[in-house]
Amino acid sequence: MTYSAGGLIQATDYNGFVNTGATNINAVWSTGSTDSGWGQTAISTVSAAGTVTATQWASLVNTLTSMGSQTGTTLTSRSAPTTGTTISILANVAADISSCSTNRANCAAVGTTSTTWTGSAAKTTATGTGTNAWTIVWTQTVTFADANSARYFFNAGGRVYLTMNKSSVGTDNDADWNTFVGKVGTLSFTGIAGSKTLAGTSYTGTTRTGGTGGTQTTLLTGTGWYALTAGAVATTIFNLADDVSPYTGDSIIVQAAKNAGSTAITFTTTWTSSSRTGAGQSTNISGGTDTTSPFSAYGTAPTVLCRFVPPSTTYLTNSWGTPTVASSVA
Repeated sequence: MTYSAGGLIQATDYNGFVNTGATNINAVWSTGSTDSGWGQTAISTVSAAGTVTATQWASLVNTLTSMGSQTGTTLTSRSAPTTGTTISILANVAADISSCSTNRANCAAVGTTSTTWTGSAAKTTATGTGTNAWTIVWTQTVTFADANSARYFFNAGGRVYLTMNKSSVGTDNDADWNTFVGKVGTLSFTGIAGSKTLAGTSYTGTTRTGGTGGTQTTLLTGTGWYALTAGAVATTIFNLADDVSPYTGDSIIVQAAKNAGSTAITFTTTWTSSSRTGAGQSTNISGGTDTTSPFSAYGTAPTVLCRFVPPSTTYLTNSWGTPTVASSVA
């Protein structure tokens, strides 16, 4: 590249920053591919024999500034050229583009948490009889308008998460399940497998926060949206067993699957109680009151909520749409 202090700004220099360089703005800002791309309007290139105008340079500078703000990346201080002024060489442009690309999965802010879903998220009727084993299974699907909308959602800092609750009483086993469910915390599912910072909080592909206790045998921190194979069988991303005797055979398992079109993710959450023998060791649990959409507070019944936190629109235009959440329990 000929771009250097004292040199002329050529179309090839500008186009390299914008679209043709190994690391360029449009690869992150616009459509991109896989885990790179926020779905914003691409910056246009200049014809090979064309002249780079102040307006075009201003577009590059302002977009790069937005990328820095979105990702929380510190950039070199610079002002966008204005029409009628001399266009000077701008230092460290390539380095700043590279930094934003490296930090592209980070976001300085996030949007407003969703509160709605269709279907049922709570098992309001009692489960189990006597000392017999039982299961409750939640199936919850987050659906995007198309595959690119899903990519933009996760690439720009979107997060899907599960929370669980039960406070109903009435059986000998209710108290333990109430405590056990409370140990799960929040299970967050993001885009890339590696560490990223979303609004000041660090996440991996799958992250458990706010929960302690139980015997955790599985937590696939390295599994996010891009680690799932489209159309493949579900992957177990979380497995927690009760750590209080005689309930150690009880478990909570979460599986995740991406559909064949890469437009939806389905979480299957299974609560299981093993059979037991002995006086006072019944397994049945109560139902309780419903947790309804839009969410404001939990009811008392066994509940798994699937919600999402969309990317922020402070520095980006919404290119990911509004996902939908469908929930059922059996």
